[in-house]
Amino acid sequence: MTSPAAAQVQHLLDSLSLRDKVAQLIMPWIAGGYEPIDGAEMRQALMWVDSLKVGGIIMSIGSPTEIAAKLNALQRAAPLPLLVASDLEGGTTLRLNGGTPFPTQMGIGAGGREDDAYQMGRVTALEGRAVGIHLAFAPVADVNSNPDNPIINTRSFGGDPHAVARLVAATIHGIRDNGMLATAKHFPGHGDTETDSHLSLPTITAGWTRFDTLELVPFRAAIAAGVDAVMSAHIALPALDPGQQRPGTLAPPILTGMLRDSLHFAGVIATDALNMGAIVQEVGADEAPVLAFLAGSDLLLMPTDAGRAIDAMVRAVESGRISRERVDQSVRKILTMKARLGLFERREVDLDKVSSVIGRAEFRQIGQDAIQRSITLLKDSLGTVDELRAAPRTVSLVVMTENGTTLGPTLAAELRRKGFTVRQVTLPLLADSATRDSVLRQIDSTSVALIAASVRVSSGKGTIALPLGAEQAIAAIAARQPTVLVSFGSPYLISQVPNVQSYILAWVANPASETAVAKALTGAAITGRSPILIPLGGPIGTGLQRPAH
Repeated sequence: MTSPAAAQVQHLLDSLSLRDKVAQLIMPWIAGGYEPIDGAEMRQALMWVDSLKVGGIIMSIGSPTEIAAKLNALQRAAPLPLLVASDLEGGTTLRLNGGTPFPTQMGIGAGGREDDAYQMGRVTALEGRAVGIHLAFAPVADVNSNPDNPIINTRSFGGDPHAVARLVAATIHGIRDNGMLATAKHFPGHGDTETDSHLSLPTITAGWTRFDTLELVPFRAAIAAGVDAVMSAHIALPALDPGQQRPGTLAPPILTGMLRDSLHFAGVIATDALNMGAIVQEVGADEAPVLAFLAGSDLLLMPTDAGRAIDAMVRAVESGRISRERVDQSVRKILTMKARLGLFERREVDLDKVSSVIGRAEFRQIGQDAIQRSITLLKDSLGTVDELRAAPRTVSLVVMTENGTTLGPTLAAELRRKGFTVRQVTLPLLADSATRDSVLRQIDSTSVALIAASVRVSSGKGTIALPLGAEQAIAAIAARQPTVLVSFGSPYLISQVPNVQSYILAWVANPASETAVAKALTGAAITGRSPILIPLGGPIGTGLQRPAH
């Protein structure tokens, strides 16, 4: 017997023209900041929604109230309710200014608690739904098995596929139990690459046996946990896609053969962004959505031009390349998602309630506790960290960041509050030699150097390592005095500066992580263990444990 919801979806599907059906599969990206209703970006978004009749929107960074107001306006203009998605990996702070801070996924892995992963998913769902986001492009299910990976890194839960699987499943349960849809990404696994797919096409040469025992383990767990969508990876997989050197997003043996047939995933397959270099350089902007759909995708994310993508898909159906039945199958999935979310009954959110949900005290405490558990002490060869924990000292705080990253003020303030004398200097990661020499002279008068460094994943950068000058500066500091290096980003920095005597992993640069590091340096328990193998830093599970005092 057909359920009322299924009957409603089928009736709606039957009422749509071919072009309107295809449009339901297209999800362009919009900025989240304030935009007047007649601004250029908002006018374009309204055109996508009311003229092209796209099925959904991908929301970027902005304040919660601005995002909610913008989405309400777009929902009012849309003939059918919009499915709104956003990259919410590691919590909402990636997109919502003022969202609850959590560690990165790898920080959750360092804490080792499935409940932290569940709570991260729970808070993500509650905060995201409050502003009108329905589908989280999270969690990342990639196993970060390659230290040189420039684009996954701390976005992954770790390097042990079974530990990653448990945390992926817990996050999915947290998201889905609280009213949001979850996405596992990037299938069949982006963790063993050395190329940023935003720039060009990475290749993984491993075959089925390796994938079956490593990369696919978390995806199987995600499917068992009921994940709603799986996002493809723009990676060439010649051993799994024989005779081809094309992105997995465009490969039927990957999306249909592996994901549908071997792993028995029946949900929505979403592409990664179709405007990324690994796609556009390979097949061109117009052909990309058609080939991705033919490979097995349902949702076509961020095509270079939404109107041209719809035109290309319609031509492919009318020419017989794509069957109408296949289009109906994918559109039915999208409409069913919207029905499950209750969007046909209510598509707007209450703006007055946004501030009572986003970043509320209960959520912040949950996030802060998870961040504290993530702090990991990998090395303390001279006992410097133990000495700092025993009594306040005079320290030089050397802040090393990339452009756009704020780091240091909270850490300095918290240490001072505990009785430390802190002399703070800034040394940009790309500083010239004169600036580096000046900083070295400034810190000579203190007995301990505390270096706060942030080297983080950034799409399109192509690398995640200390620049040579920064590496030389840290090595020089460590050669002159006891040095504690705190990484608020990539955990692999110790591989470049092995002479540093003490090394702490804090995973992400934000005030909550700075507070957690200050507490760790002044007597809070240190319980984190590295969830990855770090060259010169130790195997999975490395972590010096310190009780609270």
